[in-house]
Amino acid sequence: MHLRIAFRILGSLLMVFSLTMLPPLLVSWFFADGSADIFVDAFAYTFISGFVLWLAFRRFKDEMRIKDGFLVTVLFYLALGIFGSIPFLEPQGIGLDVPDALFESFSGLTTTGATVITQLDDLPQSILFYRQQLQWLGGMGIIVLAVAILPMLGIGGMQLYRAETPGPVKDSKLTPRIKQTAVALWSIYLSLTTICAIAYWLAGMDVFDAICHSFSTVAIGGFSTHDASIGYFNSPMIESVAIVFMVISGINFGLHFLAVKDRSILLYFKDDEVISYLLILLVSTASVFAGLVYFATFEGITAFRLAIFEVVSIFTTTGFTTADFSQWPSILPYLIFFGAFIGACAGSTGGGLKVIRVMLLAKQGIREIHRLIHPNAVFPIKVNKHRVPSNVIEAIWGFFSIYVIVFLFMHLAMMATGMDFLTAFSAVGAAINNLGPGLGDVSLHYADITDSAKLLLCFTMVLGRLEIFTILVLFSPMFWQK
Repeated sequence: MHLRIAFRILGSLLMVFSLTMLPPLLVSWFFADGSADIFVDAFAYTFISGFVLWLAFRRFKDEMRIKDGFLVTVLFYLALGIFGSIPFLEPQGIGLDVPDALFESFSGLTTTGATVITQLDDLPQSILFYRQQLQWLGGMGIIVLAVAILPMLGIGGMQLYRAETPGPVKDSKLTPRIKQTAVALWSIYLSLTTICAIAYWLAGMDVFDAICHSFSTVAIGGFSTHDASIGYFNSPMIESVAIVFMVISGINFGLHFLAVKDRSILLYFKDDEVISYLLILLVSTASVFAGLVYFATFEGITAFRLAIFEVVSIFTTTGFTTADFSQWPSILPYLIFFGAFIGACAGSTGGGLKVIRVMLLAKQGIREIHRLIHPNAVFPIKVNKHRVPSNVIEAIWGFFSIYVIVFLFMHLAMMATGMDFLTAFSAVGAAINNLGPGLGDVSLHYADITDSAKLLLCFTMVLGRLEIFTILVLFSPMFWQK
């Protein structure tokens, strides 16, 4: 374990992260909102800390191994969450206390979208922009960004990429070099963000809101510049733009790259995961729409408009809202909320278990039923007409079992802080799936829960963003052995 190498790289990455304080600084100057000093201080604290760390370990330049990649990834996310909270702590800004500031920062960087801040409409524009930017950076993974712009990572970049990239298959590369892969992914990400911002503007948002909401839409984050979220605009056109880009952002970005490279939209309809993803959204929308009409909650086009938006937003783990779905009748709130456990596609900016894992778990379950009927027959599991290796199936079952155990443990821990069963269940579900909105007392915001609960949820958010194993592997004695 090369701890000194990890700290050297962490110092370099922190210096890079300090530069992200400059865009909100420019926004503050442009709007003259009086918050410029906040971001000057945050830049200084972050850059100096990174520089000191790099200076202390600059001589250690050995090659980084897979173990080091896991360590750097976890350390960097934790450091980012801590240093990212500085603008929220500043007294001349919103002046949150430490647990609240950490919660807001980790929620942004993990693209969870849960918030402890109320009265967003009254905040300075630079603070609002900074919240959205946190989600945008966390969306594709700031580790991948660092790999793209820091040649000093060298071959170690692949170790970082494997540790941070979401999804069950982490070793595939779109291009021969990891740096080129990172640049390719960010090119698609940046292009989608730009197109989304323009679409929001054409649909009726002002330029500031369009840019801010494009950040959180493509990142599948869910932060908004308004307390009422997308419902603030009460615009079918804006909601339509959000739906389209939430669906697009929930698809594997590697597939986006290949579709652009081959100039073929047919690639999407040849991918089993994408087909399953779209079918889940369609069937769930139809079910929620039917429920709203059946219970006479809403009628006609209004029922459909609300159903499709909430289903797409929650199932993709974005977390935008146009209505408080937790108040809908019967099983509808639970049907929508449980959709976040499935989540978006692997390799997307979404959270949840990922569609590919759920699909393979279902296929494995069906295969076991067939084996009971024909014990000696061979039933291969295939995705995109290719046989899935048994070690992949085993890895997915392992992930699922750990996911359930961690979920139950965190649920009990949250109840120990004084939460009722439903609120604790939904808070953990929203955090580990990087969703945001929950049920019960956290349906609107998390400001009223205890400080200990907020800190536990920060840990849960990072667990979900790094897909559990990346963090849990650090607790294994074998990890620390030479």
